[in-house]
Amino acid sequence: MAQSNRDNPQRTQRGFYHRIQARSLQAKKRVQNISKDDVKGFFVRNAFVILTVAAVIIGIILGFALRPYNMSYRDVKFFSFPGELLMRMLQMLVMPLLVSSLITGMAALDSRASGKMGVRAVVYYTTTTIIAVIIGIVMVLIIHPGKGSKDEFTKVQKVEQVSPADAFLDLIRNMFPPNLVEACTKQYKTHYAKKVVHVTMTVNETIFALNDSREITQEEMIPVPGSVNGINALGLVVFSMCFGLIIGNMREQGQALKDFFDCLNEAIMRLVAIIMWYAPIGILFLIAGKIVEMDDMTTMGGQLGMYTVTVISGLLVHAIIVLPMLYFIVTRKNPFVFIAGLLQALITALGTSSSSATLPITFKCLEENNNVDKRVTRFVLPVGATINMDGTALYEALAAIFIAQVNDYDLNFGQILTISITATAASIGAAGIPQAGLVTMVIVLTSVGLPTDDITLIIAVDWFLDRLRTVTNVLGDSIGAGIVEHLSQHELKKKDPEVCTTVVEAADKKPYHAISLENDYENERLPDSDTKM
Repeated sequence: MAQSNRDNPQRTQRGFYHRIQARSLQAKKRVQNISKDDVKGFFVRNAFVILTVAAVIIGIILGFALRPYNMSYRDVKFFSFPGELLMRMLQMLVMPLLVSSLITGMAALDSRASGKMGVRAVVYYTTTTIIAVIIGIVMVLIIHPGKGSKDEFTKVQKVEQVSPADAFLDLIRNMFPPNLVEACTKQYKTHYAKKVVHVTMTVNETIFALNDSREITQEEMIPVPGSVNGINALGLVVFSMCFGLIIGNMREQGQALKDFFDCLNEAIMRLVAIIMWYAPIGILFLIAGKIVEMDDMTTMGGQLGMYTVTVISGLLVHAIIVLPMLYFIVTRKNPFVFIAGLLQALITALGTSSSSATLPITFKCLEENNNVDKRVTRFVLPVGATINMDGTALYEALAAIFIAQVNDYDLNFGQILTISITATAASIGAAGIPQAGLVTMVIVLTSVGLPTDDITLIIAVDWFLDRLRTVTNVLGDSIGAGIVEHLSQHELKKKDPEVCTTVVEAADKKPYHAISLENDYENERLPDSDTKM
């Protein structure tokens, strides 16, 4: 028995070595069998990703190489002009893509399926946002980057005060825009104006003297309706979802509208395919221009440096550990293979610093590289780009506690809980535009009575951290699409027989048909050939 027990470990070791040798031989054969055509095919298939990664590397090198020349503000603007063009191109497509994709996505699903998918998406968004906030709070409490004196910071400007109640009401108002055309360019925002109030007071001096009335003037700040430039994505999302559901329920009557928005969505995606070739050039100049423009990082204080490290650590934990783990637990698939297909969207997010501007590229990556069902991407991605902001929620909770630490302000458990709730809520209201997190940060600071002017302490590094949290936001939206698709397989496979028959009947009754150009050409040539015969 003892002899057999000794032999068993030796056998397992030999078997292990044999397996390693066999695999190494297979790998050797594969490497030896690689031909020039295989290499060429790899570069052709991954041309976009390779060019985009190269653009980021060249942009960083070029940016640091030009810093010693101390370019003027005008020169930097001229230099980063190709990058500005990319931003404008992508923003041009956001509105029609958001509306058309949501309408077609909702119309393609019956109300029960879209309801289930919506619940799954909302549960995923809420879960990841809460986890992100918890990670941010834990990281800032462990690392404690705000330790030290406040003297190393210099205040630059005053920050506009915002009432949390007004901000919350503005969020609801923006969900229902009174003018859809205006919603494409403007958002509702409460402004504040001074109002002089005249108060008349009656004073009784003595019993015999007459009453003396005095008029006192007081100034008070009152909320006034206003607006800010920027697409009202939340309002368009709510309208498009309702409109798409109605079209889907209209069956045959709504088929013409459904076909129109399907066609519009396809046309926009083809435009995206053209713009993607320009993306590497734009990203190169965006990154290089921002590096040339940034302040001297050597003058950054120790507190701000530790704050930057804390934010980066928190975002890395969420993006590299939490999100892939969630994807693996739900789908039982390799999350890093899924993330590899998103590489170009993530690099575009790094360059543009806007999850909305990255939306067209995210669609392309998910549908073509990761083969996610179009009905899922059209529904999940536009909603995710509007309300799911994991990186922003993490950043806001972390930054609020950092500002409290800088001011030697001890937060109790109730205040930390308030920060976590307001950071979660404020991240939903943060539009997918560059540095929107700074605006919503005012709400988080006001909720626990921290000085809002101290937001200017972190502006020096916000341009860089904004890019990283945008990458986290885009990754969170994309992994959400993959998880929702996996959970909704039953609804996506199950077809409503009534819907199918009405669609087929509608297709037969259509006065127009999609005919390829080749068929047109052949049909035109047929009479000529007949006459020649």
